[in-house]
Amino acid sequence: MYEEKLISGKEISAAAKAEISKKVAELKAKGIHPKLSVIIVGENPASQSYVRGKHKDCAECDILSDNIALPESTTQEELLDIIDKLNKDNTVHGILVQLPLPKHIEEYAVINAIDPSKDVDGFTAVNVGNMNIGKDCFAPCTPQGCIDMLDYAGVDLCGKDVVVIGRSNIVGKPVSVLALQRSATVTICHSKTKNIAEKTRMADIIIVAVGRENFLTADMVKEGAVVIDVGINRNSEGKLCGDADFDGLIGKVSKITPVPGGVGLMTRVNLLKNTVKSAENVEK
Repeated sequence: MYEEKLISGKEISAAAKAEISKKVAELKAKGIHPKLSVIIVGENPASQSYVRGKHKDCAECDILSDNIALPESTTQEELLDIIDKLNKDNTVHGILVQLPLPKHIEEYAVINAIDPSKDVDGFTAVNVGNMNIGKDCFAPCTPQGCIDMLDYAGVDLCGKDVVVIGRSNIVGKPVSVLALQRSATVTICHSKTKNIAEKTRMADIIIVAVGRENFLTADMVKEGAVVIDVGINRNSEGKLCGDADFDGLIGKVSKITPVPGGVGLMTRVNLLKNTVKSAENVEK
């Protein structure tokens, strides 16, 4: 009944992967085979699952990928040495360090050791800085995925009131910048914001990324609003759910992303896009 309201990550990512596969074939014909190197430190089950998904996506689009699995005891110096070697390897176009890292390793130092031209996660200070001033960069995959979903659904951000719930460096801040670059009027809400519901009820578009099950409820949105749900949580029954109360919102919103099957798939597909873009830059 409400299928027309869904912004399907499955549908969008399938179309994107077809285009990515075409670009990979074109690059291979010129002697360039896009390759992603993924580094994972330790044995975090969630991280291992995410990494397996990334390799699977690469295989589907004929992107080469290798998995560098390191023990929990790996030192920061050892990790930086591996990144340095990958930076110098001309056959590697994308480098991804799976987060979180063990506590004895400084995340900022590791991420910024990656050559910005191979930073396909879009996390280095160089890429973040270029994104903020509107220069060419690798945009972070999840925020860009949110914008891609709005584009695919035909939602024009120009002049719209957008409320972003969450101020993380990974989602909240960068997606606010990307929306602002589309001439949206952006309000960022967070844990210290007073009367969040008053602000969300004014929004044409709400992007929620707080990591709290069913945080955004129907009484917090106006009729016909668009909701992009970035959250991935497990409810009391162990089922995946988002930060938005999907069942309560579906009858009130004009568009909404599901969980699962929504933004998460776009995060993964944008990693592939960035890897191919890096390979295309080598060609230039």
